[in-house]
Formats: sequence, C-alpha cells, structure tokens
Amino acid sequence: MSVIQKTSVIQDVIAIVEEKDAGQPEFHQAVKEVMESLEPTVDKHPEFVKNKIYERIVVPDRAVQFRVPWVDDKGEIQVNRGYRVQFSNAIGPYKGGLRFHPSVNISIVKFLGFEQIFKNSLTTLPMGGGKGGADFDPKGKSDMEVMRFCQAFMSELFRHIGPDTDVPAGDIGVGGREIGYLFGYYKKIMNEHAGVLTGKGIEYGGSLIRPEATGYGAVFLAAEMLGTRNQEIQGKVVAVSASGNVAQYTVEKINQMGGKVITLSDSDGTILDEAGVDEKKLEFVLDLKNARRGRIKEYADNFKNVVYYAGKSVWDVIKEQSLKVDLAFPSAHENEIDGAHAEALIKNGCYLVCEGANMPSTADAVEIYRENKILFAPAKAANAGGVATSGLEMSQNSLRLSWPRQEVEERLRYIMREIHRNCLEAAEAYGMPGDYVSGANIAGFLKVANAMLAYGVV
Repeated sequence: MSVIQKTSVIQDVIAIVEEKDAGQPEFHQAVKEVMESLEPTVDKHPEFVKNKIYERIVVPDRAVQFRVPWVDDKGEIQVNRGYRVQFSNAIGPYKGGLRFHPSVNISIVKFLGFEQIFKNSLTTLPMGGGKGGADFDPKGKSDMEVMRFCQAFMSELFRHIGPDTDVPAGDIGVGGREIGYLFGYYKKIMNEHAGVLTGKGIEYGGSLIRPEATGYGAVFLAAEMLGTRNQEIQGKVVAVSASGNVAQYTVEKINQMGGKVITLSDSDGTILDEAGVDEKKLEFVLDLKNARRGRIKEYADNFKNVVYYAGKSVWDVIKEQSLKVDLAFPSAHENEIDGAHAEALIKNGCYLVCEGANMPSTADAVEIYRENKILFAPAKAANAGGVATSGLEMSQNSLRLSWPRQEVEERLRYIMREIHRNCLEAAEAYGMPGDYVSGANIAGFLKVANAMLAYGVV
C-alpha cells in the first residue's frame, strides 16, 4: 500500500507541474529529476505528505518578469526581458545568480532557481534559492552598452532584492564587470553600501577566492570522491569543457593537485592539447577570455601540437576521436552531454564525472553513469563551491571584515568535504549507498522541508 502511495505522491506532483507550468521543458526536467530521487523520503516522512511539502516546494514564492529598455551606442532603443524567480527562503535569504544570455526565459530561470534551493541547502550555510537574468547578450557589446543595460536592469530589480531578502550573484554573461555596474547603480539609487550582490570586486566588498570558488570546489569534491576508491587527482588525464570562469579555475586546481587537463572549448569549437594545459598556457587562456574576450581557437594558433575542432564540443571530440580520459568536468551549459556522449566517455576509460555547469548531463546520460557505476557528482553538489563562497562573502559583509585567502579556501574545502559526507550519508540512510544524485537531493531537501514544516502553512 505504501508503494502505491509513494508513487502517487511523487508522480502526481510531476504531473501537476507539467500541466500547470506547460511549455517549460527545462523546469520539468529539473522537477522530475529531483522529485523522483525523493521517493524514498515519502514512506519515512508521512508528515511531509500530510502537509503537502512536495506540492509546495515546486512552486516558487514569486516569479517576476519585467521590461528592460536601454539605448545602444547608435542611439537605438533596445528592449529585453528581465526575470527574478524567488523560489524558497525557508532557510535563509533568496540566493542565486543572474544570467545574461539570449536563451534566458522563465523555464530556464525556474529550473535554475529550483536547483538552487537544494544546492544552497547542501552548503550548510543559511541561504534560500532563487535565480534571475535577462535575454540580453553581452557578447559583442561595448562596455558602455553593458553599463547602460545593467543600470536599466537594476532600476527594476532593486525593489525585489536586499541583503536580508535576496542576494543575487553572477552566472553566464554576468562577470566582474557586470556585477560592478549592477552594484554601483544599486548603491546610487538606494544610497547605501550593503551586501546585496556577491561576486563583487575585492576593493568594494568582495571575497578572496570567489572567482576561483566554483572550479576549486568541483575539484575538491572530485578528490573526496576519488578517495572512496583510494585514488587521487595526481596523474589523472582530465577533460574540461568551456573556457570561462569555472573551467579556468578547475584547470588551475587540477594542475596544483597533479592532474593534466587536455581539452577546453567555447561555443565555436574545442581545442585538444595532449601535452596538457599547464600554468603558462592557462595564463594565456585567462588573458584571452577575461581581458581580450577572444575565441579559444587562438589557443591552437599560439601553442604547438594543439588541434582545434571547429563546431565540436569536448564530448563530440572524445566520441569521434576515441580520446582516452580518466575524469570529466563538464563546465559549459545545460545538456551538453547526451546519452551517446556518456557512452563514449565510459568506453574511453572515464570513471568520474563532476558537473561544474548546471545540469550539463541529460537524463539519459545520468542513467548511463549510474548503470556503469562510475563516480558521478551532480551539479547541485559539484558546483556548490561558488554559492558557498558567495555565502562566505555575505558573512564577511555582515561582519564588516575580510578573511585572508587561506582562510576562505580552507572554509571552502571544509564545506565541500561536508557536502560529500552529507550526500553519502543521506544515500546510505535511504537505501541507495554511493548514489550522489539521490544523496544530494535528499540531504538538501530534508533541511528545507523541516524548516517549511516549522513555519506552518505559509
């Protein structure tokens, strides 16, 4: 009887979301993945069923969409759509990034905000879940155009955020430049210097290690996972996708721990450097991407024995070239690894996938990882280092002080170690030992669900 009830509760919630939130495939995917992994909690927690926690947690507290008119360098008026989804503040202020990319829509923002609830809960820090952004593309825009857009965007967003209400951060298309423009305009219109954004410059309230945190955190978690099989990063051949912030510092920490990264990519193509992306080459990538905003093809033009594959992803190259790798860090975007890519990874010797990007593996790919019993760290655990260090930035802002680099990195390493422990313990307690996907979802969910119970029906 309990099995019938269990299936009914979870599947009913998924069906309701698919009906009420029609035309939002990314959000549906996230809800389905999380909710199905929560099935073991239903029998153990009848109080969650009685109080409709499962039904309530998939509906955001609020979702705001707004017009963002701005003027380009030619004097033409442009109009974009802005979003902020405040999903849950059960355990702390809403917390989650802002994404500026043409693909941004309500489905993607809700998917990211929903995932953020559990990711933030996993960090052990008091942060709720939210996400936002706009369908604006900073690529190819002048600094003045980006500034005018950020100011127009903040002229509406400011009324929805605050240091104890909602603290946005960066994401795709929102780096240090954009955060500076956003924070500067918030400071001007509110006449206060408050910790309302994270990822700020170190000169005006940012935290050391914040730029490195997502990449570093993913590698720290991978090292913990390898430890369960008495292995380490040292000597491993590694595939990393993308070449932005997350990928850059994933490479840096892998190098420091003795691994060798042989791939990087951007939306135009992939480079394969079998000698490894060493410290000198990484410095070139940082300048190329962060200062000159160039394309990864220039890497192949500047270094010997590097092959450039135009129009191919890292995972396409591994599949088509039978490229041998030990570890994979997908760090680009949603659904970059499909079932065929996953099969190719395993066929070519990969036994750990650690998701630096948000949900970069399709459901088919995740199923293949599980069937083959490889070590798989889902995004909400693997890339939680970024938001964890944002939480540490919030703490430093509240305390009106800055911690030294070593202290922040040690706190980050400790948080990633705790995330690993919590995932494994939750998976074990609910009958799925070693399953990091279910463990991450269950561990993150329980903390939020118990807080929701304490508040009553709100």
